[in-house]
Amino acid sequence: MASPTVTAPKRETDPKKRIVITGMGVVSVFGNDVDTFYEKLLEGTSGITLIDRFDASTFSVRFAGQIRDFSSTGYIDGKNDRRLDDCWRYCLVAGRKALDDASLGPEVLDTMDKSRIGVLVGSGMGGLTAFSNGVEALIQKGYKKITPFFIPYSITNMGSALLAIDTGLMGPNYSISTACATANYCFYAAANHIRRGEADVMVVGGTEAAVNATGVGGFIACRALSQRNDEPHRASRPWDKNRDGFVIGEGSGVLIMESLEHAMKRGANIVAEYLGGAITCDAHHMTDPRKDGLGVSSCITKSLEDAGVSPEEVNYVNAHATSTLAGDLAEFNAIKSVFKNTSEIKMNGTKSMIGHGLGAAGGLEAIATIKAINTGWVHPTINQDDLEPSVTIDTVPNVKKQHEINVGISNSFGFGGHNSVVVFAPFKP
Repeated sequence: MASPTVTAPKRETDPKKRIVITGMGVVSVFGNDVDTFYEKLLEGTSGITLIDRFDASTFSVRFAGQIRDFSSTGYIDGKNDRRLDDCWRYCLVAGRKALDDASLGPEVLDTMDKSRIGVLVGSGMGGLTAFSNGVEALIQKGYKKITPFFIPYSITNMGSALLAIDTGLMGPNYSISTACATANYCFYAAANHIRRGEADVMVVGGTEAAVNATGVGGFIACRALSQRNDEPHRASRPWDKNRDGFVIGEGSGVLIMESLEHAMKRGANIVAEYLGGAITCDAHHMTDPRKDGLGVSSCITKSLEDAGVSPEEVNYVNAHATSTLAGDLAEFNAIKSVFKNTSEIKMNGTKSMIGHGLGAAGGLEAIATIKAINTGWVHPTINQDDLEPSVTIDTVPNVKKQHEINVGISNSFGFGGHNSVVVFAPFKP
């Protein structure tokens, strides 16, 4: 007989507090179109290439998930475009594309109460190129040669600010910066603004552009990156025995989160439902995960509680899976401790193809999760040549699989021990 204290979890039913996804926008190594982005992931295409944005010939790591041929035409005017750090260019394009996807273009927004629409796009590193250039000017030419854009284009809140300035959105507006967990923290916080009645719509996600000498050099110094220079496309290999570190990536992933009531009133196209999320801290080490995985497992458990979901309902995990020696197994062990029977679960690593987008990673991976829900196909984890024997969940090795998702979770963890998990499901009225 079941314990009388155990009751089936209840999902939110209040349409003011149910949160749905009505739009998605992406800037990625596979371009700026959500469908193309997911098609490339389903194909198992690697976006990892040799760096040519700066001279990396003397660096011990010379490859990344570098975005090429990025165009902001139609989204940012030429004068601003030339001045902006890529971090904010990516944010503005992904944010505007998400609004367009949600049928919230300028004409529609002008008919709405903009004080009820907020922006929360975070970044782990902020405008790193703007910062690097400012420091270089200071050292080489003196403080009088620092551009007045140095500080504004370096600070991490500027993506949210510029997007609001561009669109006139006057609701809650700030950024969160929790390293590689940033975007999920933003989803969690944005959802709570809506649930508390402070906003009807939130434009939310992450953006990052750290593929430059400072970013790559800094992560080399942390000894965090793969050094597989002879085979860049095979370097990011989550859960594979021969993994040797993560591959730095970049981009932006933005969702439109909206109360169900507001979305129904305006006849929005709903692509998925955000059921809940959670954030915790390892309180252990600046860069290493806890061996016992307690910070991660408690975060997964709390996210399911917030979502009103039992572990048995979850059959998809978009894992953080950065391809680091300690991190991949620590996360897997935490997942196994929460989900006792994993026979129905598919678990994949988006970073195997696009690299680690740092503050943008959770945004890009939320889009991958929602596209998996919509298409019924989960993308492969590529470079699965010699799987760690302890990894007993189906990692969708090398080839996509058909899989109807009941409830999916997306994990993101960051330096500092910041853990975040968000929960998505198909929308059912």
